[in-house]
Amino acid sequence: MRILLCALLGIILVSCGKQNDAVPYVPVNITIQRADPRYNSISSAGSVITLTGGIAGIVVYNTGSGIVAFDRCSSYQPEKACAVTVDEGLFTVTDPCSGSKFSLLDGSPVKAPATRSLRSYTVIITQFEIRIVNS
Repeated sequence: MRILLCALLGIILVSCGKQNDAVPYVPVNITIQRADPRYNSISSAGSVITLTGGIAGIVVYNTGSGIVAFDRCSSYQPEKACAVTVDEGLFTVTDPCSGSKFSLLDGSPVKAPATRSLRSYTVIITQFEIRIVNS
C-alpha cells in the first residue's frame, strides 16, 4: 500500500512539473456590425482595431486580402496574460513584458524570446457583419 501511495505521489509531482505554454482556450463569439461607425477603420487595408474578449483582448487586422484576428495575450509565458500592443507604422505587435514581436499577417513570432504564434480566431465576413469566433 505504501509503495502504491509513493508511486501515485511521484506521478502527480512529475505531471505538475512542466507548465503548458499555450494560451488558454476561452470561448470567443464577437459580432461587429459593419455599419457601426466605431469600426469603419477596419475596412481599409493595413488598419488595426482592438476589442475586448479572449484572454487579454483581441487585435483585428485588415491584411488587404482579408481580416485576421488574434488574442492579445502573448504566447510567451501566457500565464502572465501580457497584452501585446500595436506597433505604430509596422505590421507587428509587441509583448511589453518580454519584448517579443509578432506579425499581424499571421500571428507568428518575428522577434525572440517567443517561439509560438499568437492564438488566432476565425473571422467570418458577410455583407453586414464581421464575426470573430474560436477556430
